[in-house]
Amino acid sequence: MTDLLNDNFPYAENILAGRTALVCGASKGIGRASAMMLARAGARVIACARSAEVLDELIGELHGSGHETLVLDLEDVEAVREVVLGLGVVDIVINNAGGPPGGPLLGNNLDEFEGPFARHLHAAHTIAQILAPRMAATGYGRFVNIISTSVREPIDNIGLSNTLRGAMASWSKSLSRELDPCVTINNIMPGFTDTARLGSLAGSISERTGKTVEEVRETWMNSVPIQRLVDPVETAAAVTFLCLPSSGAIRGVSLAVDGGRMRSI
Repeated sequence: MTDLLNDNFPYAENILAGRTALVCGASKGIGRASAMMLARAGARVIACARSAEVLDELIGELHGSGHETLVLDLEDVEAVREVVLGLGVVDIVINNAGGPPGGPLLGNNLDEFEGPFARHLHAAHTIAQILAPRMAATGYGRFVNIISTSVREPIDNIGLSNTLRGAMASWSKSLSRELDPCVTINNIMPGFTDTARLGSLAGSISERTGKTVEEVRETWMNSVPIQRLVDPVETAAAVTFLCLPSSGAIRGVSLAVDGGRMRSI
């Protein structure tokens, strides 16, 4: 599937040329794949993550030139505000951050909600407050939030993540009614995607159940119609689609990229 970034790239060459995209959580997984796909589409990417070393490696792999790195902890909302204020014009924002640890919801104390909500909802809202007016002024804006299929069908033993993703979906839908007509906001709901995050969840399930990690992965793959895990590049292709000029009528939507896992209509 990584060939989608090369010979089988699904979009017109340089279709996002002249656009600047801020990609949060760009160091790995869906965020990294999204940064690579957007750059391949011609956008100038500002890749944001906590690790300078990983970001420097990513920049060397991005198509085109003029890309930047932004070392930032999204949980520090005041730092987010200060940095984003200095960015100038940004046309595209990909809100993406790591999820909280798994476990029963009643096992989470209130203080365990603070970090995940800060780096997801609070950071995304802060970014939107600053950049949405600028997007409206320039006549183009796209926000895409990476959430989860748990918004529609809660997943057992990740109750805090389910709660967080639901809040992001509600925030996004509400904002879609308020933004300027030229600015859209949508969500991507990944399913079982072959990322480090999924590997961590597989490890947790393995410890709890006694199954091997490979058995856990096989169970997941057998539960979806495509009979495999989703490649992050496939998810990134959907992210990029929602950033295109031709996607201006798509607004307030939560799009599943889950291999058909969800049973809901």
